[in-house]
Amino acid sequence: MKQLLRNAVLATLGFVVAGPALAWDEDREAAMALKPDLENGRKVYEACAVCHTPMGWGMQRGRYPQIAGQHPNVIIKQLTDIRSGNRDNPTMYPFAQMSVLGGPQNIADVSAYIAQLPMNPNNSTGPGRDLDKGEALYKEHCVKCHGQYGEGKNAEFQPRIQGQHYEYLLRQFHHIKSGRRKNADETMVKQIKGFSERDIVAVVDYTSRLKPPAEISAPAGWRNPDFPPDFTHVPADPPQGEAQGEAVR
Repeated sequence: MKQLLRNAVLATLGFVVAGPALAWDEDREAAMALKPDLENGRKVYEACAVCHTPMGWGMQRGRYPQIAGQHPNVIIKQLTDIRSGNRDNPTMYPFAQMSVLGGPQNIADVSAYIAQLPMNPNNSTGPGRDLDKGEALYKEHCVKCHGQYGEGKNAEFQPRIQGQHYEYLLRQFHHIKSGRRKNADETMVKQIKGFSERDIVAVVDYTSRLKPPAEISAPAGWRNPDFPPDFTHVPADPPQGEAQGEAVR
């Protein structure tokens, strides 16, 4: 793990550790075609757990998203998009590079490992002031791709958004609407072009209240047994009032 973090630091500073690289679409297709090795995925995930926590639950206040239970194809696509620059994410970029993450097999392995982690059903939610409007907007604009319950579609790279933290959803919605998130679905970009701020808050608030089903949710008190209790990761949330900035997108 120390070597992975060292390489990530070097990549952040602009020193790319040499290694073979494929075009992002070739990486994605290759990873999707491979049989994942969950044990290797666990090892690769150690670098991810520093921010996303060993459980994959991210931060309640949305600095880092919940990634546990996400569809493997979605994870593969996002990792390869970040690696290629097709998704702008300065914090994740060094960790997605070949020198840190590795090739298609490691991408397939860590994506499968993350996908099988049980989700935290107690994610953060919005203010709850405009839920009827949010529900109407969700049913009109979001159900076709993300599903009635926010379950998404693995085969179509549509992310699971149920159980996701409100602040993270809100930030991503703004980035998609503004064009900052370059790999956003073109249909969604067109659909939300005319959304007002009230519309955005309402639909994101409603979405944050869509819960994952019991079969993929963690029981109360669950901790990832693959990691020791003293595993060091970033604090669950910064102190109240501390600026979060744009460290994670």
